[in-house]
Amino acid sequence: MHRRRTVIALSAALLAAPALTACGSDSHPGAAAVVGGQRITVAQLENRVEEVRSAQRDATADEAQYAQEIARTGSLTRDTLHTLVLDRVLDRAAKDAGVTVTERDVQAMRTSLEQQAGGARGLRTAWLRQYGVAPARLDESLRTEVRARKLAAALGADMNTSTGKAVFWKSLSDASKALHIDVNPRYGSWDVQKSSRVDTTAPWLKDVSRAGA
Repeated sequence: MHRRRTVIALSAALLAAPALTACGSDSHPGAAAVVGGQRITVAQLENRVEEVRSAQRDATADEAQYAQEIARTGSLTRDTLHTLVLDRVLDRAAKDAGVTVTERDVQAMRTSLEQQAGGARGLRTAWLRQYGVAPARLDESLRTEVRARKLAAALGADMNTSTGKAVFWKSLSDASKALHIDVNPRYGSWDVQKSSRVDTTAPWLKDVSRAGA
């Protein structure tokens, strides 16, 4: 959840990035990132971005409003890749802590959030606008949110305190190290200590995340 609620909001200010081995090379052709030896392909990333763009288009009244949404979410490609990687990191950290998530957990959260948002449509709209989550991916996103909360509880991490947050993010950092994450430098790099995607500034790299994001 790229800074979605529990996970998203906590790391909005995270900066700095060590150099990582570039993927998308001969060893990992077509990869936007490699996490735990598993590729997130450029095609998968682009499909996810298109899902959001399509949902934004459907949710706007005209082309002018849609253009405003595109401008507002200009970093969508990079944010989406961050989410895809962080979800896998969180999954690894949860498994290491013995945390599991059931369908009942997800539905309970969905019911609660729908009540707060004024119904199912309100929740879908809010998740799309605030977190760049396409309606078809809502349950998947809520599962990640539940997993983050249950992980924090399993770690005894009070997310309302700096100490609790440090414990939580330490578990994600450990998971990031174990997964040996490579991010294609076109999309930035992965800060293992912060468990966060960060931009790479290199003059020879084409910023594909801004063009057509």
